[in-house]
Amino acid sequence: MGWKGARRKAASTTLAAVVALVLAAGTPVGAQPRTGTVSPFGAVAEGRNASPTPPPPPPRLPRDFRGKGTWIVRDLDITVPFTWEGRDGDSQMTAGGPQYPIWFTNLIYHDTLYTLTYKWPGLNEHPCSRIPGFNLEALNEGFENARFVGRETLRRTPERHVNHWRVGVVVPELPPGNYPRLPLALGDIYVDEKDRGTFWQVLQFGIQNLYDPELDEWLVMDTFEHRPGTVTLPQRCEPPR
Repeated sequence: MGWKGARRKAASTTLAAVVALVLAAGTPVGAQPRTGTVSPFGAVAEGRNASPTPPPPPPRLPRDFRGKGTWIVRDLDITVPFTWEGRDGDSQMTAGGPQYPIWFTNLIYHDTLYTLTYKWPGLNEHPCSRIPGFNLEALNEGFENARFVGRETLRRTPERHVNHWRVGVVVPELPPGNYPRLPLALGDIYVDEKDRGTFWQVLQFGIQNLYDPELDEWLVMDTFEHRPGTVTLPQRCEPPR
């Protein structure tokens, strides 16, 4: 699950752990708070007399799943097909293909995070980046620190009721006060209201998006099924024999 987080030379395992996600305004398909939604600060989005409810459990990517959708790079006006699949704890994202302006794959495979970008506007280098010691458990541990934004409705066909979460890595995290800070990786994750393991939309932003001038990219899922998918390590990423 996301992972342009290792692009270029891969910033760090901590950066990868949040799958490279992001803070930004709006969504490509639109989202709106639902009546009675309570923010983490206690303000009700609509229906100000509604009783606050405790936040739901944070997102958790399952071991087995498969889904299809689109990858959106808004400032480049590029939208390409996208697949996201998991099998026995390994997982793979693939955006675009040889006939599209962008084409990359990100994998968690045998406790290693891989990123291989085949095509991108202006890109002339195509190494396979590796971050060893990273797996599904590390990813989900990163999600445990996500901040609940609220209950929302994604305006699409069909409409989807989701829980909106925010994940991020900012340095320095402490101390508080007037210190310059850099958002290494920030993200917004939208999971199904009834199943935190069903991911419908992710916005990722940060240095892991260096190939994009505005540093942000979207994945939007049309389908997400809880059955094993297919995960294939590209030959270019295989260790030398």
